[in-house]
Amino acid sequence: MPVLRFALATALLALAGAAASTAQSPTTRQGVLLEPIGQTGEAIYPAYEGWGPTKDGGRVLLLGYFNRNKTQVVDIPIGPDNTIEPGGPDFGQPTHFHTGRQYGVFAIPIPKDFGDKKLTWTLRSSGQTATVSFWTNPPYWIDFYKNLANGNEPPRLKFSPTGPELMGPPTQRFVQTLSATVGQPLTLSAWAADQPPTIKAETAPGTGAAPAPPRTPPARATDDDALPAVIGGRVLPGGRTAPAPGAGAARAERRGDFRVLWRKYRGPGEVTIADEVVPLFNEGDATKWVEAKTTATFSTPGEYWLRAVVNDSSGDGGGGDQCCWTTAHVIVNVK
Repeated sequence: MPVLRFALATALLALAGAAASTAQSPTTRQGVLLEPIGQTGEAIYPAYEGWGPTKDGGRVLLLGYFNRNKTQVVDIPIGPDNTIEPGGPDFGQPTHFHTGRQYGVFAIPIPKDFGDKKLTWTLRSSGQTATVSFWTNPPYWIDFYKNLANGNEPPRLKFSPTGPELMGPPTQRFVQTLSATVGQPLTLSAWAADQPPTIKAETAPGTGAAPAPPRTPPARATDDDALPAVIGGRVLPGGRTAPAPGAGAARAERRGDFRVLWRKYRGPGEVTIADEVVPLFNEGDATKWVEAKTTATFSTPGEYWLRAVVNDSSGDGGGGDQCCWTTAHVIVNVK
């Protein structure tokens, strides 16, 4: 989807200019978005992924963010430093910002008469202010449910064996409410299913040759940072690993056919998740539902939001195409 990628690159450049022009601190660096990222003290940039129709007949605006800190996870409460306006400040955006680029973390449903209205998300962190304005801009239209280049579709997700199936962006603020006790592990269960993507081969003009059978794209290496190291591999700078000969099977084994990721999204205290990434295997059977189970332990009483994401082999953010993954939020009331 070259148009979408070009639009996203243009948006990132625009974000850099917007952040520089709205900075509240005299120490804010110009063009910080395009500079090498730092360990701490960096800005957090809101990101507009795009907009499009949902399966229930509505439309949503999809947003993510880019935390430029390598090691600093940042909490920004809803309010003047984390606000979406007009009509805000709270549109369901995160208050807990993990490091790096986080794609499509929440969606804002919009009415049919939304027209050309614009919303603006403002984030202030480390003395720097970044904003992004977003609306139903035609170049940012997304098909959330199919990658037109290869026919890939998002995995399906549900939170009980007989519960409703979810697919694509989070069209609800939350889909489940749980209760927990401080210091006691809470079991988190999700069920996922996925149709493996294929790439259609084309016949060369004039050759009359039959097309090659479809193939499954290779797993993306960009998601490996959150997964265990490859046994027998050598450590690269930054903690990345290069597999030793014969380690390809081990890499496939730990990645799974698709994966469920659990992360803290909002909340007053620390959340310890036993296995943030749960690899799943379905042997290529799109009808097979597989359970992903882990636990979360909470340090402080209060209301927490957790984000559950199921990714297929296209990886986080769908490899930049904004398809195909599924996201949902779960609320946990901790006593």
